[in-house]
Amino acid sequence: MTAPLASATVIRNPVLKGFNPDPSILRVGDDFYLATSTFEWFPGVQIHHSRDLVNWRLLTRPLDRASQLDMTGNPDSGGIWAPCLSYSDGVFYLIYTDVKYWKREPYKIAYNYLVTARAIEGPWSEPVFLNSSGFDPSLFHDDDGRKWYLNMEWDHRKQNNRFSGILLQEFCSESRTLIGPVKKIFKGTERGLVEGPHLYKRNGWYYLLTAEGGTVYAHAATLARSRAIDGPYELHPQKHLLSTYGCLEAELQKAGHASLVETHMGEWYLAHLCGRPIDGRHCTLGRETAIQKCIWGADDWLYLEQGGMIPSVTTKGPAGLPEAPFPEATWDGNFDSPELNLNFQSLRRPVSEDWLSLTERPGYLRLKGMEPTISSFRQSLLARRVQSFDISVETSVEFQPETFQQMAGLIAWYDTENHCYLRLSHDETLGRNLNIIVTDAAESCEVLLDDVPVPATGGIGMRLTLKGAALQFEFAIAGGDWRKIGPVLNGAILSDDYSHLGFTGAFVGMCCQDISGQKRQADFSRFVYRENS
Repeated sequence: MTAPLASATVIRNPVLKGFNPDPSILRVGDDFYLATSTFEWFPGVQIHHSRDLVNWRLLTRPLDRASQLDMTGNPDSGGIWAPCLSYSDGVFYLIYTDVKYWKREPYKIAYNYLVTARAIEGPWSEPVFLNSSGFDPSLFHDDDGRKWYLNMEWDHRKQNNRFSGILLQEFCSESRTLIGPVKKIFKGTERGLVEGPHLYKRNGWYYLLTAEGGTVYAHAATLARSRAIDGPYELHPQKHLLSTYGCLEAELQKAGHASLVETHMGEWYLAHLCGRPIDGRHCTLGRETAIQKCIWGADDWLYLEQGGMIPSVTTKGPAGLPEAPFPEATWDGNFDSPELNLNFQSLRRPVSEDWLSLTERPGYLRLKGMEPTISSFRQSLLARRVQSFDISVETSVEFQPETFQQMAGLIAWYDTENHCYLRLSHDETLGRNLNIIVTDAAESCEVLLDDVPVPATGGIGMRLTLKGAALQFEFAIAGGDWRKIGPVLNGAILSDDYSHLGFTGAFVGMCCQDISGQKRQADFSRFVYRENS
């Protein structure tokens, strides 16, 4: 193998903490970009930026209008799967899947689209539909000027292997259509569930990097190569370039779904999906992104620099690149700006004045009550990722409910079937009151905890702490002392691994419901998120 180059920096994994899966990494000039999946959260696709592979900042979410992405009614963990970011001839290409149906087999409804932009921060074009034969599309720009499109194929006939292989077809950049024959170039290994294809070219070899094993603990990144783009492809000597399957002591579990980037100095790095279980099983932060340094062997195969297939928590940064930290992004948690903090996202649809306003009452975030928390259509919910195993969140809400069907408050969210909600509502006997509702898919129920009467008017402070799997709510009246409400709750319900297969991660946020249809409004004066570790 070639000798590694000297490096003055260290990459500490995961580089993107909290729900940031399916990384597609790209270098353009001096800049590195990472695009990750956002599923049902809007705007779609997170793009992070770095100049050294060590320090990263959230830069933009390009799918920011309903004409590009309409997820109303999409199922939990539907929406944006596995985007691919690429660049050619001064144009950024972003290919993505919008999954409309996936939970019940044998069918999946998955539409693949392309948007483009001259600058990474946009504006991004209207989408062009490409195909729907499977998901996880990607685009490869060959050195002869031709462009090739890949996606995994979903075969609803094959009960034991519906992930039937990787398809290749030429893409015409002028007509923005797929042209010519479709060929299946790779069927995967016995690990199964082949998906997430990316193509690269080096020394006359085409390298096909795929994900296998499913995006849980058997996950893997598999590498194959061919002298011809359409195969046949031979497998890596290890079969898998990366995997933690069977290695329970590895800190970064679920390793797989990866992409490659070459630095200015000819070094190669692998960005990959990973998870960090809090108890050997539950990954409440969701699937995250890590980076590993790789080296090319004398046999023209790529290997992890540390050898083997197990990812490392630390790896050498690029040679010749000084560390380039970004100014710390700070926000005091107040709503004094007419723009939302970049960390916030909404469920399935854009923020609009019909359900959210920062101007109707200056200094406050106003939410207008919509559908209940089990809805996959029109919710008034605004939230941000949890990115640490020890956090606290505070908010304060002014809300005058007139019926039990009106409620607002602080929520710890995984999806419509798993969340914990401290809410201010109305009871015919108690008047204005606080209670907690726990929606738990494993128990197939909603559990109402405590009913605490509060004054008929005035703001109510709300706080939650989440330490590992221990979730505790508190409240304060009119700036008084904090008081615990309800027991310590099971924060493990906020993980992919709890009751059903899911692909996102824990969020914390504010929401308002008015099941009566009157759109009763709640005003939030602050939202303070703190990481304690």
